[in-house]
Amino acid sequence: MSCSGFKQRTSRLVPGALLFLCLGLYSSAATLDDLKKLEITCFVPSHLPQGFKLKNVEITSEEPTGESGQTNHPLPHYSIHYSNGWNATFSVESAREGIGDRNIMEEEDAEETEIKSPFGPMYLIYRPKGKEGRKIEIIANWVSDANMNEELAKGPDIRPVLGRYHGFSATGITLKEFAKIIESLHPLGSETAGTPTISATPEVEQASAPKIHPKVFRMISSWISDPESPVATEINLDAIEKNGNQFNKDEVQQDGEWLRCPVPDTDGFMRYHVLESKGNHYKVEYEENGGGTLTTASIIEFSIEKRNIRRDGKPLAMSVLRVTSYNQK
Repeated sequence: MSCSGFKQRTSRLVPGALLFLCLGLYSSAATLDDLKKLEITCFVPSHLPQGFKLKNVEITSEEPTGESGQTNHPLPHYSIHYSNGWNATFSVESAREGIGDRNIMEEEDAEETEIKSPFGPMYLIYRPKGKEGRKIEIIANWVSDANMNEELAKGPDIRPVLGRYHGFSATGITLKEFAKIIESLHPLGSETAGTPTISATPEVEQASAPKIHPKVFRMISSWISDPESPVATEINLDAIEKNGNQFNKDEVQQDGEWLRCPVPDTDGFMRYHVLESKGNHYKVEYEENGGGTLTTASIIEFSIEKRNIRRDGKPLAMSVLRVTSYNQK
């Protein structure tokens, strides 16, 4: 099936959908270890971009109807959410029946593509258009696991018990990063004789740039009326992380490939996007608008390093952003 086939189809429910929606559901906070105890297959990534951490796991149980005659205990579903603490996320969810197309977006700037996955070809829709840059939203269509395929092969009237559909979505990352996560998906706790168990803790991609509050780059550039930049050439990132009043994470939003926040008391903005990332060295383009027609821009290169100082007479280790190059555009 082509990608366009998904777009042309309207979202629909299979016959069990209304029943599924009317069932008694109950959910609970859980851990990855709790997922290992379930009879169903749960998928987790072994790779995530830098800064991503497990945010929450949820198990939702569906009461059986008795019509299938195959089980008399609750039928579980699961969801897993990872986040970098800013606007980038990756989520996994499952469904048994009542699914429709997931990759439908009403926005005009949406675009479709196909990637490889452990399940075969996977169809995505994302926005904004274009293969490059961070995406506001990426949604993959449902894929079925081996149990689902086996159960459905028994006949059209079979209602799955162990089989599940799995859906994957993300915000604030690139298509390339999303594809690498998808390629690393595996059943939680999967192992074979003589093969080490795959860790439930994903390996972190070291090449991705960290998320930094745009106000940090504003501290580096001088005022428009002043001639000399950069002003600050070394900034304590640990303080930036902890000083939530001055550097409020809630005001930072992903805007395509840009990470953006407002300029206080104006209609302006501060934003930047990453141009290069090599080890601990990064190059970004930073733009600032004070609310009028003028937008200034600069290219800033920097490294992130550890440094020791003394504070209140005691040694203190900190992570610092150290500017290595500055060019005003």
